[in-house]
Amino acid sequence: MAKLGLRARLFLSHLLVMLVGVGSLVVTGKISSPRMFVSHLEKLEGPGFTLRYARTEIVRGFETVWNRTTFWAVVVGTTAAGGLSYLVAKRIAQPLMQMEQITQKFASGKMDERMPTLEIPELNRLGKSFNRMAASIEDVEHRRRQLIGDLSHELRTPLTVMRGYLEELADGRIEASTEIYLRLVKETRRLERLVNELQELSKAEAGHLPINLQPVNLRPLLESLVEKFSDQILENGPVLKLDCPPQLPLVLADIDRTEQILINLLGNALRYTDHGSIVVKATTEADKLWVAVTDTGTGIAPEDLPHVFERFWRADRTRARDSGGSGLGLAISRRLVELQGGQIQVESQLGVGSTFRFYLPLA
Repeated sequence: MAKLGLRARLFLSHLLVMLVGVGSLVVTGKISSPRMFVSHLEKLEGPGFTLRYARTEIVRGFETVWNRTTFWAVVVGTTAAGGLSYLVAKRIAQPLMQMEQITQKFASGKMDERMPTLEIPELNRLGKSFNRMAASIEDVEHRRRQLIGDLSHELRTPLTVMRGYLEELADGRIEASTEIYLRLVKETRRLERLVNELQELSKAEAGHLPINLQPVNLRPLLESLVEKFSDQILENGPVLKLDCPPQLPLVLADIDRTEQILINLLGNALRYTDHGSIVVKATTEADKLWVAVTDTGTGIAPEDLPHVFERFWRADRTRARDSGGSGLGLAISRRLVELQGGQIQVESQLGVGSTFRFYLPLA
């Protein structure tokens, strides 16, 4: 019995139930029917009418007819019930077998297989849950392959530069100098930064990044960041401004993670804004506090806007890695905002500028 499949188990269980029912019917009928028939004959007898001498033959004839009728009823009923049990067992087991085949295809790399709509409500709900799981697995696999490809592309440039310098140093084609060593250190730091950002993004997407939510006032943070970034801007660079009310309501946020978000947005704005202005603005709306960073930089094309928060994405693929960053800052920022219960958005016009804004819930 332990080696039987689900279809055989269902069929045998239905057949057993049917046999128990038929057996109970036959035994009960065999015991009670003749007695009830005799009792009915006795009720028919009255003054001047008696079945005493014919009663035995009548009862024997009834038993013969009852036995034959019961035999054929059992044969027909067993055949019909057996066939119906087989069809029901097949109908229940077939979707489960189909699901097993699809999981095997998944294991072999075919991620586009899905369960069709089923007639049985419970199995249909199971099929829908399976399809949602399959879609999630397919998306994770797609992201994994994309991440590996992007990461390989990102690592190739600094590794190629470092290998080139080291081979030339080993062959004596260039002389060792402080400048060469500084270039190697620069590429090493780039790799270190990329690995650290990848690790942080991985923790954030997995929900393992610690978030310490508490009521905070963001105005001191905004003032501090504007002052710090203003010191880094050249004389002919953009003007950094703060547009914020003197008093801001408290928000429920992690002050360190919020600072990291703002540093990413301000650094991104400075990277793509050569002149004009960069404005950090804070406004209150219902139960939210919006913080926006608006620049007058190069802007983003409309077809590129949906991809801004994707990892390793750059609007200008020809831009050097030094000026283009790692392509992870905005992806990390989006996840950090979401972990604090907020949402980040972007508006941009090519050649005019961009506005990145996010909200945090009020405390």
